[in-house]
Amino acid sequence: MREALVVWGGWNGHEPEKGAHIVADMLEKHGFKVYIENTTEAFADPSIADMSLIVPIVTMSKIEKEEVENLTAAVRGGVGLAGYHGGMGDAFRDSVDYQFMCGGQWVAHPGGIVDYRVDVIKPNDPIMAGIASFPYRSEQYYMHFDPSVEVLATTRFSGAHAAWIDGVVMPVVWKRHHGAGRVFYSSLGHVTAEFEVPEMRTILERGLLWAAR
Repeated sequence: MREALVVWGGWNGHEPEKGAHIVADMLEKHGFKVYIENTTEAFADPSIADMSLIVPIVTMSKIEKEEVENLTAAVRGGVGLAGYHGGMGDAFRDSVDYQFMCGGQWVAHPGGIVDYRVDVIKPNDPIMAGIASFPYRSEQYYMHFDPSVEVLATTRFSGAHAAWIDGVVMPVVWKRHHGAGRVFYSSLGHVTAEFEVPEMRTILERGLLWAAR
């Protein structure tokens, strides 16, 4: 049986505990045994190297040196890593090793909750199959990202809330490899009500399964 670890914590505004249980339910329906923890100490456990997947949901948190070293080693060794929004993309602002693994880091969401469009640019990728570009209402994430990521969907900033980024095209969904591990990220999902958007939920569910092989 495949096993997955979901670790939640950090800023409560992203509803990390609720999100952890939604993700766990997704994975359990696909036959995973899921462990849910609410402390980053779980990342220091050597047994995570035997997991199929690790899902961090810990916005604006801290990670200790031994925790990030063990986590990144597990992913380099072949464990999948997948997550969404700030739970993964803004988890540990002071850990460049973590950001190097994820492929990006949140820096701003101009205007707060806004209406924007998610443009699917790799419609033939299995994660995006059958999903057309779609309107979305949430925080539109502006990110620093690694040019090595494989971008599956993007968004274009209007400049209405920051004139100097007018027309900037920013990744929303990407996948990559970190050593032998598969890494998936989606910036969608500010609050758990967004899991009711079929495109958001489908993309994340497929991304979790892709990362877990």
